Amino acid sequence: MYLASARSLLHFMVRWKGSGDGDGFRVLGPFEVWSGGRPLDLGGPKLRVLLALLAANDGRVVRVGTLVDELWGVDAPPDAHRTVRTYMSRLRRVLAPVGTGLIVTRPAGYLLRLEPDALDADVFERLVTAGRAELANGRPTAAADALCPALALWRGEAYGEFGTAAALRAEGARLHRLRLAATEDRVDAELAAGAGESLVAELTELTERHPGHDRLWRQLMIAQYRAGRQADALETFLRARAAFAERAGIDPPPALAQVHRQVLAGDPSLLGHHTQGTLRPAQLPPDVAGFTGRDRELAELDSALAASGVVICAVSGTAGVGKTTLALHWAHQVADRFPDGQLYVNLRGFTPTGSVSHPATAIRGLLDALGTPRERIPAGLDEQAALYRSRLAGTRTLVVLDNARDVEQVRPLLPGAAGCAVVVTSRNRLDGLVTGEGAHPVVLDLLAPPQSWEMLSRRLSPGRIEAEPDAVAEITNRCGGLPLALAIVAGRAALHPKFSLASLALELRQAARRLDGFTGGDPTSDLRTVFSWSYHELTADAARLFRLTGLAPGPDLTAPAAASLLGTADHTGVRGLLAELARAHLIVEHTAGRYTMHELLRGYATELAGVAGGDDPRLATHRLLDHYLHTAQAAARLSYGPWDHLTVEPSMPGVTPDHLTDRRRATEWFIAERPVLLAAVDHAACHGFARHAWQLAWTMTGFLEARGYLREWAAAQRAALTTADPVGQAHARHGLGHALAAMGRYPEALTELHHALDQFAADDNHTAAATTRLRLGLVFTQQGDHRTAIGHTRHALDLFRAGDHRYGQARALNNVGWGYAQLGRYEPALRLCEQALVLNRELRDACGQAATLDSIGYIHHRLGRFARAATCFREALDVYGHIDHLPCRAETLNHLSDTYRALNDHHRADEALSEARPILESLDHAGGR
Repeated sequence: MYLASARSLLHFMVRWKGSGDGDGFRVLGPFEVWSGGRPLDLGGPKLRVLLALLAANDGRVVRVGTLVDELWGVDAPPDAHRTVRTYMSRLRRVLAPVGTGLIVTRPAGYLLRLEPDALDADVFERLVTAGRAELANGRPTAAADALCPALALWRGEAYGEFGTAAALRAEGARLHRLRLAATEDRVDAELAAGAGESLVAELTELTERHPGHDRLWRQLMIAQYRAGRQADALETFLRARAAFAERAGIDPPPALAQVHRQVLAGDPSLLGHHTQGTLRPAQLPPDVAGFTGRDRELAELDSALAASGVVICAVSGTAGVGKTTLALHWAHQVADRFPDGQLYVNLRGFTPTGSVSHPATAIRGLLDALGTPRERIPAGLDEQAALYRSRLAGTRTLVVLDNARDVEQVRPLLPGAAGCAVVVTSRNRLDGLVTGEGAHPVVLDLLAPPQSWEMLSRRLSPGRIEAEPDAVAEITNRCGGLPLALAIVAGRAALHPKFSLASLALELRQAARRLDGFTGGDPTSDLRTVFSWSYHELTADAARLFRLTGLAPGPDLTAPAAASLLGTADHTGVRGLLAELARAHLIVEHTAGRYTMHELLRGYATELAGVAGGDDPRLATHRLLDHYLHTAQAAARLSYGPWDHLTVEPSMPGVTPDHLTDRRRATEWFIAERPVLLAAVDHAACHGFARHAWQLAWTMTGFLEARGYLREWAAAQRAALTTADPVGQAHARHGLGHALAAMGRYPEALTELHHALDQFAADDNHTAAATTRLRLGLVFTQQGDHRTAIGHTRHALDLFRAGDHRYGQARALNNVGWGYAQLGRYEPALRLCEQALVLNRELRDACGQAATLDSIGYIHHRLGRFARAATCFREALDVYGHIDHLPCRAETLNHLSDTYRALNDHHRADEALSEARPILESLDHAGGR
């Protein structure tokens, strides 16, 4: 009867402590009332005291006078009885989501009428009663089945917040006495079932907290003796004797002295008489209330159970991402599918002390948990592992190996027969388990914004979340989807219910360093400390790369860029270091060859870069910016020609630009690195690298224009403009004017270009002045003022000729020809454009050839030579296809469509427009229109 009752209560407890979706009252820790998986907002302190008094007297009437005394004492107001009635009305409204009729009015007072098992203290007491009955009947395993989950219901101090209410202090003290007695009963049950070593650490702590309890001292001595630590057991007796003498001036109680004599004599009866197989372990730590999201990962774990043989799941992810939380939540969900028990061991792969659990220590604890007598445990690790596998053979047991450091630590702890399942969590990717043991990898990613929002909602009251949506959005954004960061902020908010969420968001925003807002009350809830456990496990070279990677701008990093950051040409070695960081989940290879880092980890790395390892962060940043600038220069030459190419300073020693061999690879590099290059411009401008800022922005012009990223192009030039010297400002103004003109913002474009022209003229930089006049001519052309455009362009042509700048001459000849064509002067226009085409072909300037062929085709079309025009347009499109200049290609397709219509070839005309349409749509998507 008792066992059946205990099991039904255990199922309730799993529901309470598991998914958090059970309704009920929780007093064994912070006082809470849950409904629909969320805690209710109970209101102010007096309402909480009132409800707690009713809960402590569940089913019994509490007199109104008693309530008044507990709420106000001698300071009770004259209308206290009426106020109590008002409070009761409020509480009934608060408790409406739980159910109606919970608070019942009686003539003398009020009572709380709860459903069975709706109060965790009642569940606790019933489980304890059931466990004691099983222990008295000689069934220690069944006793542990009841006592372990009973104790797991505790989350902190019972009624601890109600220090001013004498009745609640008394009830809390009673429950704590019962908790300690139940703990002693549970230890007796596990000792009776054969446990030993696994209890030593817990009992050592308990005797330190409760030195006057001789039962705990006896239990500790027996556990030490069973673990083969006879000398420790004798030393424990000496400490116990000193404690009793100091506290009460008495000798140790007779029962304790008797255990001392048995230890001295080596009494075998202390080893216990239960044989193997009598203990069903239930070692899972409590589940986390309010578990959020992770549906995909839970489904992956569920599907893994369908596999044959030993099921092994390797859960990995970065520090603070919730690996242990996920593993335990899932383990509690499937515990009933493993009737022979659940084993748990923390392998301490990443801890504050760095004290990693050796496999021999872990396996000894697991054998103890399985009730293996000490004398039957062999000395060697291999023999212990064989015995462990034998104990699990033929059982259905779930094993959770938490916080593993590497594969070698895990392998001896794996069962050998089908029916068992293992969940391993680690910050490192345990690739060896996947390849060698067929483990199912489950990589835990960051929470999506809706999941982050839900996590905060579950930790705090829904009303508090709904009242400040903007603050919640900022908090979730700054936490970056990292569950530990969200938990730290939620904990601070819960501890300070009067703080607004906006004030907490402001703390995060104003923190001097990124991680200053994420410090909890202990090492496991301090992000710096948690991150450090992974960092300190790295090799020296990988640690150096991690520190410097925090300096890198942009969303991700490649191996060549990382090599320049380190100042080495050994790209193969750098790839190995990046792989080490990825295995430790300090970076993520989100696409092949590209590595990204969580922003909070980036903040930690940046802090370290300034204080550890001896690297100069500024020199490392300089090398990285040199890498991007010199690679971008090479890519621009290959993709768009050298006609307005900058001459830049040589790179620093240790910089190795990417090796780009052709136009295709150069374009692919620009596409992949665009977000990084734009971030590098901003970073350079903000951190005193003005030359890099304007030169990178200038070098990206061809690519950004060709791809239609007009707003990004303008933003890069503006960023460069803020810090550049006069020369850099002139180039930035030219680039900004160019971008604004492409966006149709002509007055602003002309202002910027005239400023640039004035500076270039003052510096006697004739080539740059000519390029700027050429750009001015194009702006006037776009506005339809072709005569002014021709004037600027002819002036540019003269300057280019004076400087023997042949690329510029070719561009200017084509632009003057285009201007004449717009004025209807087709013959001179054709001569100038044909001169430009010859020069472009000599120079092998693909961009110039395509633009000039388009001009010539336009002129032939206007002269009625439609077949020749179509030929020119098709040749231009062939060239544009190689250089991938989207706006010009779309314009030429439109010209070709007009020509085909003039030839009455409407099918080809429609084809040309159909080909132009997706290009124009992609330009719209890129922000080009």
